[in-house]
Amino acid sequence: MTLEEGRRVRLVEDLAIGEAVAGEPGTVVGFLSLGAGAEGTVERVDGELAEPEEVREYQRLTALFQDYGHTMPVASRSRLETQIAELEPEWVAHRERGSRLTLRVRLDNGFVLDGVHQDVLVPL
Repeated sequence: MTLEEGRRVRLVEDLAIGEAVAGEPGTVVGFLSLGAGAEGTVERVDGELAEPEEVREYQRLTALFQDYGHTMPVASRSRLETQIAELEPEWVAHRERGSRLTLRVRLDNGFVLDGVHQDVLVPL
């Protein structure tokens, strides 16, 4: 999904914002959330989210294997191959999903979502 500045988007999940406080300080009277279906405009694309730990570990281990695997003892090389195989599904999912972005979106109701993950938005 390509989300760029100026693109119209719709929220696909309810977002919990926090407790609503009124009256005496600290008295919680409700909970504020934005409902799925709220629409708005992308004001800014902030950047990519960090890769999951499993993806970084897969990259680190495969680099280690490519650079030094031929010099490792058989048992160590076998253990490394097993670790890489265990992390491969996460790596494949990451490659299929692509880089994930954070955005600043101004919703039509006046709320601004800053640093929101693209996963909770769909383009219109």
